Amino acid sequence: MSTADLAPLTKELSGKHVTVAGLGLSGLPAAKVLHRLGARVTAVNGGAGEGPRRQAAELEQLGIEVRLGDDRTLPEGTDLVVTTPGFKPASPLFQAAAAADVPVWGDVELAWRLRGPGSAPWLAVTGTNGKTTTVQMLASILRAAGLRTAAVGNIGVSLIDVVLEQEPYDGLDVLAVELSSYQLHWAPSLRPHSAAVLNLAPDHLDWHGSMEAYAADKGRIYEGNEVACVYNADDTASPTTEELVREADVVEGARAIGFTLGAPGPSQLGVVDGILVDRAFVPHRQQQAQELAEATDVRPAAPHNVANALAAAALARAYGVPATAVRDGLRAFRPDAHRIAHVAEAEGVAYVNDSKATNTHAAEASLAAYDPIVWIAGGLAKGATFDDLVRASAPRLRGAVLMGADRHLIREALARHAPDVPVADLDRTDTGAMAEAVRAAKSLAQPGDTVLLAPACASMDMFVNYNARGDAFAEAVRALAPADARNEQ
Repeated sequence: MSTADLAPLTKELSGKHVTVAGLGLSGLPAAKVLHRLGARVTAVNGGAGEGPRRQAAELEQLGIEVRLGDDRTLPEGTDLVVTTPGFKPASPLFQAAAAADVPVWGDVELAWRLRGPGSAPWLAVTGTNGKTTTVQMLASILRAAGLRTAAVGNIGVSLIDVVLEQEPYDGLDVLAVELSSYQLHWAPSLRPHSAAVLNLAPDHLDWHGSMEAYAADKGRIYEGNEVACVYNADDTASPTTEELVREADVVEGARAIGFTLGAPGPSQLGVVDGILVDRAFVPHRQQQAQELAEATDVRPAAPHNVANALAAAALARAYGVPATAVRDGLRAFRPDAHRIAHVAEAEGVAYVNDSKATNTHAAEASLAAYDPIVWIAGGLAKGATFDDLVRASAPRLRGAVLMGADRHLIREALARHAPDVPVADLDRTDTGAMAEAVRAAKSLAQPGDTVLLAPACASMDMFVNYNARGDAFAEAVRALAPADARNEQ
């Protein structure tokens, strides 16, 4: 994108003092483009380790001021704050900005305002769980339709780089965009072509302050939708995703499109006799639903993953993609590691890695896909409770192996709701605990069972991230039965 294309925002920001809160994936490009627009930029970052120092040196070479070790103090004379995801709204920096009547944009808001004439439309996805998988499915379907696209946003690709058409993102037709509740909180101008909220469950409440505030931020994704607001018709939590659609201010003519694992009603996508079908984007004269794909085209075909596929299909159909592209895109899609991934089978027992199940809602979906199960769980609970999860999953449990800092919360829930389920409680929070957990799970399992890593907790008490936790599980499984185990990750 040329400087001329940025003229409106250049006029708005030239000479203004803009503070960029945080470096990393989104802060670095934000600081660079703001500098390019003629703003006087100060970047602040709480951390001062090797990574931030390296990024600071890169910015300082451009003439951008960087302050490491202090992300609480608002630099004097700031006219605008552009924040990276993760800063809580109650952070001292934002309190100071509010007191000084200084607006705050997120990196997504900046990217949205940077779009030039004819920019690729956004098909946006949020939800408590399933965002990344759904966005990747959507991108696969769009590619199958012959469209130039990319999965971007919270998935790990800076939207600022994308809208500026940095390589390899130049000349795209449409974007499949993953957005977190953090990003949506600071993106008041965002107006996608179509958007989906996959599900809602308590998460990140320490950041948002309440379930109501969390749901409201998720619901921002529907604001100004042009064609379709996609919601989960099976969602019964309060507020439901359908309620968020009803509350949204959309472009006249935009439709509410539901998806369900049951037979779909009008303006819905659903499943009939193992076939994914569309009753929303079919000609009015067509009485029968349009077949899109077989449920077995979705890998893995766990219920929650089929729901993800229906949401992706709804967004793609809203963009005009033919039914055959939905089928071909789903067949071509392969999920990332650590998402309900079959690692191996040994002595008749399957070992499945769903380390990405970092909260109770994700773990419940994962546990619903297998029976019977030896469940490996535990880690940092992040304020979660486990009674509902254990109550729903108890009939499927052969046994449970618990580890991590907050494992006692799961153990207590098991004692209340599944007292007959044998529990191995590992009093360890070191990375080596995973090998012991797998050995304990093997001793509890019988042929035909599934040993499932679905921790329902964050990983940082023991591992760098959920990827490292999943890798440790896979390594321990292969060491347990290397001759018999077949790696399928």
